[in-house]
Amino acid sequence: MADVTLYEHPLSPYAQKCKIALREKDVAFTTKMPDSIGTGLAGGEFRDASPRIEVPALIHGDVTLFESTIILEYIEETWPRPALLPKAPADRAHARMLEEVMDTHYEAITWALGEIHFFKRATGPDADRLTAAAAEQLAQAHAWLETHLAGNQWFGGDKFGYADCAIAPLINGAAGFDLGPKAASPLGQWLARANERPSVKPTQEEAVASLSDMAQVGDLIATGQFKRQYRDHRLEWMVRSGGLDIVVDGIKNDTIRFVWPFA
Repeated sequence: MADVTLYEHPLSPYAQKCKIALREKDVAFTTKMPDSIGTGLAGGEFRDASPRIEVPALIHGDVTLFESTIILEYIEETWPRPALLPKAPADRAHARMLEEVMDTHYEAITWALGEIHFFKRATGPDADRLTAAAAEQLAQAHAWLETHLAGNQWFGGDKFGYADCAIAPLINGAAGFDLGPKAASPLGQWLARANERPSVKPTQEEAVASLSDMAQVGDLIATGQFKRQYRDHRLEWMVRSGGLDIVVDGIKNDTIRFVWPFA
């Protein structure tokens, strides 16, 4: 069987959902962190696999893939047991819909919190204002998610599945900023169950362990050594939530980057 390599950063929720899926299926894999991650200058095997220069990227024999949803679907189809997607077409579509919402609308909020609190794009009253906007939006998202949990043990019903893989990393990310769901709420209880799973627990532990490396990233941004990738939902969040000046300053100071063209 061909080796499986996943290029990642432990804090990336996109990489985390792929690791959770691989662990749920008991697939052996090796993780690597790209050299010069976050600078837009990473090269070699990783850049060949991910021309966006973003994690995750999966290498499985001759197969190279980027984009977490595509990787997650490849994992499901290549190692179909245990199945993460339910059998019924409507239920499968529902799981994918939840993943899409988390990957776009929800991730934009937790990503912005990282921009503010790790990368120091805003400080003082500006940081407080943007954090308050994020908190309000997360509360709305959590209420929406609870309607889709609908009293079930998991988002797929009675079995941990595809949607749970995608949702857990991002809600853990919000909780890391003290903006997760209340512990006693249905979503908070779901998160506690998820974090005890043998697939989620080590993934979350790896993410927490990597936080110590985030202390100096604000300085890297300030000195132009780090370029954060802004695209679609992230850019939209900054514009509509009052962070347009952050985008303008990032472009001016060359500390943000966009995807296209592939280099």
